[in-house]
Amino acid sequence: MGAHESMEHAEHAEHASGSNKRIALLIAVIALFLAFSETLGKGAQTESISKNVEASNLWAFFQAKSIRRTTVQAVAEHAKLSLGLSGDDAQKAALAKQIDDWNKAAARYRSEPETGEGSEQLAARAKKAEEARDLAMARYHHYEVASAAFQIGIVLASATIITGMIALAWVAGALALTGLAFTAIGLFAPHAVHLM
Repeated sequence: MGAHESMEHAEHAEHASGSNKRIALLIAVIALFLAFSETLGKGAQTESISKNVEASNLWAFFQAKSIRRTTVQAVAEHAKLSLGLSGDDAQKAALAKQIDDWNKAAARYRSEPETGEGSEQLAARAKKAEEARDLAMARYHHYEVASAAFQIGIVLASATIITGMIALAWVAGALALTGLAFTAIGLFAPHAVHLM
């Protein structure tokens, strides 16, 4: 091997080394983006599960209140029928007061704004929890797509170092941009693109 060939070989090795450093930097940047999307995805998944449990609990509470209200209303209606059968005025007055108390309880089971635990308030709270769950799930799906794009980008960038095919690095960069786009959609407009 002549001096000229040796120098040419050294220049080629130096160029390849510089190219490999840029690819390694690309891999590091994509890995950083992957860490962010995975963290955001895990948070969104946890939020979705939490809001689903909250909505289920609120709907169960709603059903319990509805059952109580129905039971109290049925007892009050039955007691109204007995009111006409009673001959004793004191007994009629006591029964009328009890019927009034039952009707007030039924009304309170339907709407109790001060505690937020009437069936109307519980239904509204459950619907809000479901909306929060759906939002978190939409975000989660976008972060998952972003993570997949980042992972494939890392694989392709790594393959660039082995094969020397620079086109793979360009595809890796495009996948990183795609991942960033899905991360941004998940953060700012998760319902703009419907994935699932």
